[in-house]
Amino acid sequence: MPTSRKKTLDALKFYCESHNFAGHDPYDALNSPLLRGMSFGNKYLRIAFTQGLKRLPFNLRSLFLVPKDYNPKGLGLFIWGYTKLYKREKNPLYLTQIEKLLNLLDGCKTPIQLDSRLRGNDSAELDTGLRRYDGAAGHGWGYNFDWQSRAFFVPKYTPTVVNSSFIGHALLDTFAFTNLTRAKDLALPIGTFITQSLNRLNEDGTVCFSYTPIDHYFVHNANLLGASLLIRLYKETDNQEYKITALAALAYAMKHQRPDGSWFYAEKDIAHWIDSFHTGFNLQAIRYFLDLGFAEEYRAQYEKGVRFYTDNFFLADGTPKYYHDRVYPIDIHSPAQAIVFFSGLGRQYETLTKKILNWMIENMQGPSGAFYFQKHRYYTNKIPYMRWSQAWAFHALTEYFYNMNGAN
Repeated sequence: MPTSRKKTLDALKFYCESHNFAGHDPYDALNSPLLRGMSFGNKYLRIAFTQGLKRLPFNLRSLFLVPKDYNPKGLGLFIWGYTKLYKREKNPLYLTQIEKLLNLLDGCKTPIQLDSRLRGNDSAELDTGLRRYDGAAGHGWGYNFDWQSRAFFVPKYTPTVVNSSFIGHALLDTFAFTNLTRAKDLALPIGTFITQSLNRLNEDGTVCFSYTPIDHYFVHNANLLGASLLIRLYKETDNQEYKITALAALAYAMKHQRPDGSWFYAEKDIAHWIDSFHTGFNLQAIRYFLDLGFAEEYRAQYEKGVRFYTDNFFLADGTPKYYHDRVYPIDIHSPAQAIVFFSGLGRQYETLTKKILNWMIENMQGPSGAFYFQKHRYYTNKIPYMRWSQAWAFHALTEYFYNMNGAN
């Protein structure tokens, strides 16, 4: 990594460490005791308060008594970043940070029990397939705030397949790169959470996981992320259920890939958009299967997806678009995930990766070292969210540093 880019990473690392990895989040409005009370449990007021604070280009969270807090997904991404730095440099200070972050992550995991209140009242009606309910059903990680979507309400720390899968990948790499058995011990129970606690859509021999144990919303990136972690856990445990379920979930996604190589966010009519970073998540998840020697029959579809991603989400100067058919708002997730994905493909995509990286640094990093949230056509939202912006930028920069071997 050139000196300027290394300084970029160092400045970001200093910012995150000086704030002890805690901060606000775009979606944490309901952590405000004032706004939570004023919502009266009403779905539309919860959405209004959350979206209102999210869309403001200035941060009013302190005014509404929203505390700065640890976000489990952010902690996982920071662990992943320090793990890659340690793998390259063997600096014992990075190992100290990893162990500190593992303590924080361990403290906010959510154990899942057979009689957990999270599963709702209709769990007995669900097709359990190979699932076995024998008490504890593993653990996962959620968000440190209540959140309300158009489809359902999720209490804080309700584990999600997205959070748990990202964290699981980070933990497995941490074990592989540092030999810290604690990381592996934290990763293994996630497989039980995914296979036993999530609801499933069964379709022609394929399956799609729900986002959480309490909803029936089936999203491609969430399903693929869960499947990709299961296939890695199969390699660690030789648990045949993990392999069978992972391949069935992958088959669901490949069945619904569109002719041009893209995926809708979800198959429901209200979710027929195609965006940048979720496309990147899908492709990265599929790549785990291919790298581990599975799903060769889907390689052509994967490569078509990579071409769609490459051809439809970036301008000539590396500007990352949010959607395949329009640019704004440019969210920090878009360049960050692109850097993660394309740097992992090596020299073939080196030019594109550098363009995206340079654009992200020049347009979305502030003088403090922190990265901005979103760039709109006429203004930039510069709020330095810890999980959404800093953890993702850290993940991207450390992945680039690791994969590109310091390339100019």
